[in-house]
Amino acid sequence: MSLADRAAPPPQDAARPWSMRGGLASFGGAATALLRTLDEVFAAWGTGRGAEPLTLPVLLPAAALAELDYFRNFPHLGSLVSRIRPDRLDHYSGAGDAPAIPAGDLSDAAHVLPSAACYAGYLHLAGTSLDRPATLVTMASPCFRNEDRHDGLRRLWGFTMREIVCLGSGEAVQAHLDEHHRLITAFAGRLDIALDRAPATDPFFRKGGARALMQRLAPVKEEYLGPDGTAVASLNHHRNFFGERCGIRHAGRPAFTGCVAFGLERWLHILDLRFAGDLGAAREAVVRAARDL
Repeated sequence: MSLADRAAPPPQDAARPWSMRGGLASFGGAATALLRTLDEVFAAWGTGRGAEPLTLPVLLPAAALAELDYFRNFPHLGSLVSRIRPDRLDHYSGAGDAPAIPAGDLSDAAHVLPSAACYAGYLHLAGTSLDRPATLVTMASPCFRNEDRHDGLRRLWGFTMREIVCLGSGEAVQAHLDEHHRLITAFAGRLDIALDRAPATDPFFRKGGARALMQRLAPVKEEYLGPDGTAVASLNHHRNFFGERCGIRHAGRPAFTGCVAFGLERWLHILDLRFAGDLGAAREAVVRAARDL
């Protein structure tokens, strides 16, 4: 199969402003413009309230994530990054097509592609002491989750997440989440999109794991679901977990943290439905809605 054949979108997507293959999406101009506008709107919700914008690595050290219980809770989600072993390089440089690289030809994976944008932020702030009641940061990142199935823009292997994170007192974190509940609800209302707020039901924690049980008993993640059930945003209260594990302190104690997360491709999906495929009209509506908040 040629490179062109591998890259070509499925026939049914040929007339769409995006194409998908294997849980990975490519976007044309109109879709890209809408994605960028959405990100600008959500980022401004953070920076407008004093959040520092961060640019962070996409690759995360596996050792650092292990200290955050990542592999204990999310072994099913991780996309690991490796390289061909030095002693196997000659084999591939002289070979033809290699549709898949056997695991035995790879070095141990020391890095992971993130499944959420905020991990890099907590690692960036590790070992710091915060003197304000609330410290806000915002970041966007390509994120990757090994899903058991793909479903258009609703459930991708690779997608884009914008997050706004609050670190500080428990009261400040809760106020941060409450304010973004108001913003998300008002924004969707101006777009004439009904969102339901519900405890997370997606298999974010591995079934049977200790944190999956804790989440059922005391929910720490709430989602905003579009008319077809697509989760487009979430509120996440981590209590003082990241403060303890990353050594981020506030007022002499491990900081409380909480984040608001937006899946940009999922917003594109529900806007595409709401505006019957007219992404230009959708983008104009997003600009108006954000201006009127």
